[in-house]
Amino acid sequence: MVPEPRDPPENRESVADALARRVEDREGPTANVLVQGLHELGAVDRAVYEAVARTPTGTLDAPVRRLSAAADHSRLWLAIAAAVAVVGGRRGRRAALEGVVAIGVTSATINLGVKPIARRGRPDRDRPALFEDRHVPMPGSTSFPSGHAASAFAFAYAIGRHLPVLAVPIRLLAAAVAYSRVHTGVHYPGDVVIGSVAGAGTAAMVAAVADRVARAREPSGRAR
Repeated sequence: MVPEPRDPPENRESVADALARRVEDREGPTANVLVQGLHELGAVDRAVYEAVARTPTGTLDAPVRRLSAAADHSRLWLAIAAAVAVVGGRRGRRAALEGVVAIGVTSATINLGVKPIARRGRPDRDRPALFEDRHVPMPGSTSFPSGHAASAFAFAYAIGRHLPVLAVPIRLLAAAVAYSRVHTGVHYPGDVVIGSVAGAGTAAMVAAVADRVARAREPSGRAR
């Protein structure tokens, strides 16, 4: 059997590694401390991935794998949005709509804007490949940043700001989905951390636009 081609190691470098390489190319030896620090961050990123991949978690593997699969194409978040819209009244409908819009904007930004530029290869699951039953299918897109994590935290931000009672549980669920992408072997930890931050940040911008639109629709003839 002919082995499948693998991404060269430089395509799996972390963002920290990539920044270190660019700083080194641009600044030379004068940036040695910064370059070394960035390389160390990259090493930590890979080491955490390896630690998760090598740790036996037989009880967690099946539920984490199912959770990760449930979040494919944002199905989990769309189902929650539908439930919130039905039972949450006017505020719930606004939260659900904003959450879905935040997912859409975030997904477009990550998949069309960031991934093609970053081009980080996915983890090599053949090394160490100890617990294959925890794995989900390897996506065909590049690894950085995690689209699942970005969509999860974008949705959680939108829901949490309109429905504070759900803020903690929905963010915990988003964090679990983000972690599941490392556990199932399709992302490095750095991918999900940056994806989570990017998703929340994009949702904050969507929220600002939504608030401005809502204010513009308010009756202008109120007595003062």
